[in-house]
Amino acid sequence: MSAQKMREVVRQIQGLPAPQAQAVLAVIPRKGARIVAKTLKSAVANAEDLKANHKDFAGFKTDRLRVKEAVAGTATSMKRFTPKARGSAGPIIKRNCHVKITVSDE
Repeated sequence: MSAQKMREVVRQIQGLPAPQAQAVLAVIPRKGARIVAKTLKSAVANAEDLKANHKDFAGFKTDRLRVKEAVAGTATSMKRFTPKARGSAGPIIKRNCHVKITVSDE
């Protein structure tokens, strides 16, 4: 999916509490929303694992997690070609993106 399509979804959850962001993503009828929801779920699980397994993060409040940063950036595009009239070829560019979500208890 292109980064431009993904950014439209990602912008809607910036700054929201994690449970509210998950609720917002559940009602957005776009493919990008499902991908971002999966990434957000993973970020929350990573934060809970950090609290459980590391003594440095003992004071970390997982019930107060907020989406601190949500970014969709471009990745490498796959270039394909489709046959056209008179033996020529037309380009097809399959775009990809990277989604980065940072959660914090602040």
